[in-house]
Amino acid sequence: MCSVQNGIKEESLFDPKILYNLDFSKSTTQYNPAVSVKDPGEGLYMRPLCRSDYDEGYMSLLSQLTKVGDVSREEFEARFSAMESCPDSYYIVVIEDIMTKKVIGSGTLVIEQKFIRKCSSRGRIEDIVVSDQYRGKQLGKLLVDTLMILSQQIGCYKVSLECKDNMVNFYSQFGLAKEEGQNYMCRRFKEM
Repeated sequence: MCSVQNGIKEESLFDPKILYNLDFSKSTTQYNPAVSVKDPGEGLYMRPLCRSDYDEGYMSLLSQLTKVGDVSREEFEARFSAMESCPDSYYIVVIEDIMTKKVIGSGTLVIEQKFIRKCSSRGRIEDIVVSDQYRGKQLGKLLVDTLMILSQQIGCYKVSLECKDNMVNFYSQFGLAKEEGQNYMCRRFKEM
């Protein structure tokens, strides 16, 4: 449920129906107690990122994951518009506390269009973060599971993510595994 500004409903990055129509029978993980996209927990709402989330603490939430920098509203809106202009490429899912109207969890699925594998697509899961005040409620698990199922449903031939060594066990519950002979390498051009 994105906010209403000047009587106009703010747009979502992608159609929310995509989330609510996911087939969770493909899930490889268990929840105790049960949570889902439609019911992530009491007082919580799971939905696509909205333009209005700049005011609902989205950037502050990301700063619990990594360096964000000082991002102005104009910069946020320009990046949102750029992502929005690439349909079927960016799926940023957030969890909102409906009482505080703050974004308290987020995960990103980026779809890379390929020529290989018969013009298939590859998914990359990134930027999984849950506010430190909400951890231990299976919300990170729900975010990753949702993005894994979404990547499969939209036809990705594979999905991958990068993680620190201490997170390998967590991510393995989703069927992710380090492939023999594969390495992750990085060159940073700027430290921001």
